[in-house]
Amino acid sequence: MSRVKRGTKRRRRHNKILALASGYYGRKSTTYRAAAEQVRRSLAHAYKGRKLRKRDFRRLWIVRINAAARLHGMRYGELIHLMKKAGVQLDRKVLANIAVNDPDGFARIVSLVAKVG
Repeated sequence: MSRVKRGTKRRRRHNKILALASGYYGRKSTTYRAAAEQVRRSLAHAYKGRKLRKRDFRRLWIVRINAAARLHGMRYGELIHLMKKAGVQLDRKVLANIAVNDPDGFARIVSLVAKVG
């Protein structure tokens, strides 16, 4: 079997990892071994973070809707239940946006839903 020297292939692979590690502190941005370990960890955290972000936003929307609903004498759970009963199909993102930016519109939604319940 012939001898294989991995000069350019290895260099390209290492440079790709080091480019991802630019901006890291200390040896993690300069030496391949430390950079590879940190990049692997960083990519894992980034993947996990993309999943957690969806959860975090949903929690934020629920908190905002609950706060706005309580100003009108209703709990979050009651509001969502009555909205389903009334056939109002607004998702939590839109409803939270209305609650923050258009309190009068949110009040109209609550009064419309309260009539059904």
